[in-house]
Amino acid sequence: MKLSEILAITGLPGLYKVVNERKGGLIVESLADGKRRFAPQRKHQFAPLESMAMYTDDGEAEPLNKLFTRMNEQAEDNPAPAVSAPKDVLFEYVADVLPNYDKERVHPSDIKRLLKWYHFMKENDLFGGDEEE
Repeated sequence: MKLSEILAITGLPGLYKVVNERKGGLIVESLADGKRRFAPQRKHQFAPLESMAMYTDDGEAEPLNKLFTRMNEQAEDNPAPAVSAPKDVLFEYVADVLPNYDKERVHPSDIKRLLKWYHFMKENDLFGGDEEE
């Protein structure tokens, strides 16, 4: 599944895909359990994973698809830590994957979210299509 088809929705845990559009919102399906629900645009913001990035210290941002690709490449030598790992372990891992990440603007919650999505996508075999692009 491509990152452009996977959504993160504010106020809702997990990752989703769009099933249909309705006036005032989207009908989305949870990738975790397959349940469908209506998510109104007035209450939620929708962000495809392909549009997200991590801040770097040069003022730019590294797209998630490149981070996920690096994480997959390093999976054997440097496995991704658990989301519940201590902060210093999280930051050490991100420094290995993205050495020039912005230490002031990248917070532990950002790293936890990245790892949570990465582990979920790896367990459900959702990587594919975007890695060559």
